[in-house]
Amino acid sequence: MEMKKIQSGKLCAIGYDAARRLLRVELEGGSALEYSGVSADLWRRFAASSVAWSFYRDNIEEEFPVKTGARVADAGSTQRAALDALFGGASENSDEQKAD
Repeated sequence: MEMKKIQSGKLCAIGYDAARRLLRVELEGGSALEYSGVSADLWRRFAASSVAWSFYRDNIEEEFPVKTGARVADAGSTQRAALDALFGGASENSDEQKAD
């Protein structure tokens, strides 16, 4: 799902999966919420809104089933985590260097 970065109230990013009718909202502080059953029309109006935070509060927040999701990491963080898992993190390498 492609996320659109925004700065409105506590919203940081929003995205929509039309096939699953799933709206994803990422908030300040790293939390993410996924709302099911959201129509494509509502998504278009939300994404185009100049006051997205108010639109979200009025039309989405308490109107659809929600579940908490993990925040999507940027590609660089994901790649770094994968390398750290394979080869050990930077802190492990620095400890090895100190021992030499």
